Amino acid sequence: MSISNKNTKNIFRNKNKIFQISTEVQSNEMLVFQSRSLIEENRLMILSNYTAAFLGNRQLANNNTESIFENRSAILSNTQAQTEIESDFINAQKNKASLELLKHKSELNTAALNISEEMSDINLKLISINRKVMELNQSIVDFNSEQIKQNNSLINGNLHPSKANENENKKIVEHNKKVIKELEKRVRSNKERMHDLLATSKEYSNSIMEIKDAISARRSTIMKNKETIMINKSKIFINSK
Repeated sequence: MSISNKNTKNIFRNKNKIFQISTEVQSNEMLVFQSRSLIEENRLMILSNYTAAFLGNRQLANNNTESIFENRSAILSNTQAQTEIESDFINAQKNKASLELLKHKSELNTAALNISEEMSDINLKLISINRKVMELNQSIVDFNSEQIKQNNSLINGNLHPSKANENENKKIVEHNKKVIKELEKRVRSNKERMHDLLATSKEYSNSIMEIKDAISARRSTIMKNKETIMINKSKIFINSK
């Protein structure tokens, strides 16, 4: 078989493989969009949960803590001491309550600081991701610029089909076959990774929704505690009359 016939046959084979690869690449592209959409949805829900838990429930619970110790202070202040020993006991109880509150607040400060440090690390990671996205966008711009140059070169008459020969055609065909093999390997790898990512993201979605429900349930408990605190406060007021 002549080089020309082999080239024609290989070009046809390459064309069929390119069609198959194109279908796979487009399928992977849709998976990329799907996973990106799910990841963004998860990220927004995570941030929503964070805001609800850290800025919402935490402040409500802290407000309850302050009210509880205001009640404690009122209870102790309304207690009448008959002897010096009783007076010392009441004052010692006041000090104990103050220390319990301060210890609790100090422990909360440590926990909040740990969370803030983790959030700072996450922010640094997001900055790094932003840079990678910018590099990705630049690679698209660079690719487009190079392809525009090639189009301009072709428009200006630099294609020259009349100067083609069998050996040069063979080089192009062999180059295309090599690229096809590399593409097939990358497409398979991307598809496997994409399915794994989608599965993980869906698991995250379930966990995020569970956390959201838990935050809502905890808020209900906090509000019930608030009701009890206010009832106790009214009793203290009545007892002080």
